[in-house]
Amino acid sequence: MAKKRPQTKAGKSSSARGSGVRPAAVADADIPVVGAREPCPCGSGRRYKACHGRAAAQAVTELVQRPFEGLPGECDWVALRELVPAATAELRLKEPLPDGVPSVTLATVLPMAWPALRRDTGTVLLGLQNDTASGDISRDLADVLGRALTATPGSPVAAERVTAGGPRLQDLLDTGAPFTPVIHDGFEFWLEDASNTTPEVAASLERANEAAIPTVRLSGVEAAYWCETPEKNHLRWVMPHSEEELLDALARLHAAGTSSLGEGTRLVGSFRAHGLLVPVWDLPRGMSADDTEKPAAAFAERLGEVLGSEAPLTPEERRARGGLTNRQVTLS
Repeated sequence: MAKKRPQTKAGKSSSARGSGVRPAAVADADIPVVGAREPCPCGSGRRYKACHGRAAAQAVTELVQRPFEGLPGECDWVALRELVPAATAELRLKEPLPDGVPSVTLATVLPMAWPALRRDTGTVLLGLQNDTASGDISRDLADVLGRALTATPGSPVAAERVTAGGPRLQDLLDTGAPFTPVIHDGFEFWLEDASNTTPEVAASLERANEAAIPTVRLSGVEAAYWCETPEKNHLRWVMPHSEEELLDALARLHAAGTSSLGEGTRLVGSFRAHGLLVPVWDLPRGMSADDTEKPAAAFAERLGEVLGSEAPLTPEERRARGGLTNRQVTLS
């Protein structure tokens, strides 16, 4: 193995430069982001990636377990990110929209998986189901949204590397405004005039629509989504409760034989998504979203009665909890 060469001390213009100690007057917040192999602006004499770049990279990549916490409709944000093929929701910002931007709309997915799109009319579409470079989806989306507001009309917006100190959605959005998802049968919302399109775009829309799983948001409970698959139907319900409390409650109901949504249905497990637990039920093929409304509302009442119970779990309830835990999957 070759020996490591000692680092050269470039430009010893001060006693601090090259000594490993940066001038005291330079604060961390004042150090700009530079290329990874460039000298760190703090004056240490080391490359940025081995000095302040290391902490900055760690801060950016550190996973935020609940990126949508603090936003209205956190559970629906998770659902639109992970469960729903085609949906939109109007977003209201804290600050007035720039001139020429009449509205901002969140979309589950955009054409070509664009992170955002500013239409010819100036409206902004923000894509939710995209890969993100950092560990904080909220910060990535806020960065894309900020650049989309000033993008040239008629152009998509690409993702870029974000800094740890950048704004998050919670900083940009009006958290007092309601969050109301609109579920679509297909992706015609991509186009302002779906009837006036090219054959290529029409074919792309047809392929996307064929791949979309029919999904309905229940109206009687929050963030519960019915979906239809070729084999059977399902209900996937994003819940805001802490995982341990919710698992205890589900175990109590399961041991008591009251965790189903009626005949032919069963609670089959759950998965974690962005810090929240999502219980999943199998439903009979003929059980529609309308058929699921009353059973889901009744289950919500039963769940509310046992949530927060401090009574120790019985042996049957512990076994039920173990079974639910063994069938958990983590999506994010």
